[in-house]
Amino acid sequence: MNNLIFKFINIRSVVALTLSAIVFQSCVPTKTVRDEKKDLPEQFQNVVSKDTTNSAQIKWKTFFNDNNLAALIDTALVNNQELNILLQQVDMAKNEIQAKKGEYLPFVGIQAAAEVEKVGRYTSQGANDANTEIKPGEEFPEPLQNYKVGAFASWELDIWKKLHNAKKAAVMEYLSTVEGQHFMVTSLIAEIADSYYELQALDNKLAILTQNLELQNNGLKTIRLQMQAAKATALGVKRLEAEVYKNTSELYNVKQEIVETENKLNFLVGRSPQHISRDSEQFIDKKIDTMYVGIPSQLLTNRPDIRRAEYELQAAKLDTQVAKANFYPSFTLRAGVGLESFKTKYLTSTPESLIYGLAGDMVAPLINRNAIKATYYNANDKQLQAVFDYEKTILNAHIEVLNGLSKIENLKKSYEQKENQVMALTNSIEITNKLFSAARADYMEVLLTQRDALESKLQLVETKKEQLTAKVNMYKSLGGGWN
Repeated sequence: MNNLIFKFINIRSVVALTLSAIVFQSCVPTKTVRDEKKDLPEQFQNVVSKDTTNSAQIKWKTFFNDNNLAALIDTALVNNQELNILLQQVDMAKNEIQAKKGEYLPFVGIQAAAEVEKVGRYTSQGANDANTEIKPGEEFPEPLQNYKVGAFASWELDIWKKLHNAKKAAVMEYLSTVEGQHFMVTSLIAEIADSYYELQALDNKLAILTQNLELQNNGLKTIRLQMQAAKATALGVKRLEAEVYKNTSELYNVKQEIVETENKLNFLVGRSPQHISRDSEQFIDKKIDTMYVGIPSQLLTNRPDIRRAEYELQAAKLDTQVAKANFYPSFTLRAGVGLESFKTKYLTSTPESLIYGLAGDMVAPLINRNAIKATYYNANDKQLQAVFDYEKTILNAHIEVLNGLSKIENLKKSYEQKENQVMALTNSIEITNKLFSAARADYMEVLLTQRDALESKLQLVETKKEQLTAKVNMYKSLGGGWN
């Protein structure tokens, strides 16, 4: 008979829980967020080959074949303050995983307490205590003391996987911060390389200006002598003097740029201002190695910013599931066991002093669920934001590579034309000087030719620098540098 009663009670309990779940499920709002799009073409525009060889897979120490530059990058990866700040964020995200993991495990604690209480004689409790004996002939002590030691536990049953999903979301956030660190390493290396090449280019500009000023000062002495011999006019002297002043001013500007670029590099490296070791003599002869871009789909795995956006999207999806689980009832088990007595000598007397308890409760939102509704809708909106951010990051990466490919090709052609221009103007200087010596050309023609030659040499150096920085930016765009 008792078995039938218990069986009936169990059946009723199961039915009640099932009906409750159905009711709560029907009351939960739903909002569908579209899936992310990550379609990319099979190959890059104007790239015929489908070769998967990718320069992003090259280690940065191999890619930058310069010991001085490698030393700067090595130091920056240890000392750069912004990178170290980000590393702390990564560590905090890792700690968050530990915190979320602990939320779906039982909480166990210990307790010890002591108290003393005096109740009024003419109260219900006072009257009962006065008429109750602990043992025959031994009354309740007054005031009444109480001592208690024990252990207690509580455990929220993760039926709806709310706590597990929160922990998974924390893992995704941690992985996102790791990829954010990788992306910052890539950006830091690219910025250091850009500044290093800028410094070498400035050294070359300084050398060109210094050499040109030496020639112009010698020419100025010559034309002054010619003016004294009535073979040149004061106009030519003044024009050449103005050109010398102009180039001298430009020389000081370049020197200032060198100081600022050195200080910028020292800041990126994370150290106080000091001289930057570099070899700038062979700068103009640096070869631009071929960049292998592979296929567009490799960007999804090589680019840290794309992977970061992907992990953030996964975390947003899990946060939406956590927010949805708030509409469902939560189940908690509570238990405790210990010893309690009004005198310490009775505290270890068992089973008389033994206390224990076991309870379970269910809590579910019923009326005024505006707060959890708003949290759920916000989670959906954040998920949609993450979808757009992921798609934007992929699109931006693809466009960066296409722009980089075009820039490298056009700079290559531009450099070839500027080389021809420098050669032609250098030859024209010799011709103009000969004509001037034969009195078949005035010094203005010599001056203009020298000016054009100087500008073409400076432009050639600038174009070389742009070629090198374009190569660095392509390496970054492909996802290289963090490995």
